[in-house]
Amino acid sequence: MAALGASARLLGVSHECDHPPGVASRVRVTRRAVGAGAGALAGEPLGDPAAVDAEVRALAASGAALFTLDEARIRALHPRLLLTQALCDVCAVSEHDVRALAARLDPVPAVVTLGGTTVAGILDDIRRVAAAVGATDEGAELVAGLEARVRRVHEVLKAAAAPRPRVALVEWTAPVFVAGHWGPEQVKRAGGIDVAGTAGAHSVPVPLEALAAADPAIVLVAPCGYGLEAAAAEAARLLDDPAWGWLAGRAVWALDANALVSRPGPRVVDGIEAMARIFNPACFTPLDPAHARRITPSTSSTP
Repeated sequence: MAALGASARLLGVSHECDHPPGVASRVRVTRRAVGAGAGALAGEPLGDPAAVDAEVRALAASGAALFTLDEARIRALHPRLLLTQALCDVCAVSEHDVRALAARLDPVPAVVTLGGTTVAGILDDIRRVAAAVGATDEGAELVAGLEARVRRVHEVLKAAAAPRPRVALVEWTAPVFVAGHWGPEQVKRAGGIDVAGTAGAHSVPVPLEALAAADPAIVLVAPCGYGLEAAAAEAARLLDDPAWGWLAGRAVWALDANALVSRPGPRVVDGIEAMARIFNPACFTPLDPAHARRITPSTSSTP
């Protein structure tokens, strides 16, 4: 909404919404039920990854909701449009719950569901939102700008005949999930070769031994829902874990997953650009330190 110049029409947001900073003034209409400090806002630590995974599985098995909608607050806002998603019920409020709530409101608001699993799909979703809020021209301009930025990365890498490093994009660490959906495509468009994920498919757990055997030169630690500080702390923990000893000698980076990877919106292009700077830094301007941090020491033998 903000990227479309439609912030003034945004009445309420989820507990996860934190960009741009101005959304902090909007009414929060969702809460999460999992992790340390359940109900906390985006960027606050979820807790131990294995404990969070166990809690999610237990809630799912019991049929309990992982996220809740504040129906009273939403009703008081009198929304004419609800934006929801159909990608992952573990990461956000389910589409079913949003549509059920919409049906109870008077008047019944329109519901737009976002479900892009690729970069192109995300751009289509941007166009869909733009049409729903009467900002079709702004949406077309935004998408054209994002596509131009992606092309620019490709052109720079092609002109430089840049090497394509082997990359693992880790979305969760206990159990280990490698990124699916648009994540492997981000890696490819940034000039890398994703050795474990499948573009457009759901994220899947992989045995740690299989990830090590895939032999990535660069490991990007970007746990879903983590900001940069939390991701850096988790990456540092992995380096101290004997089970992850195979990381020695590889380039390990922590990413601001919330900003660059986890959320299907305009900033996935920021993620492509940040990865390109990690994979081939000599081809681009310096990496924004707010986006990523190298955890292992730099050496002459790794990017």
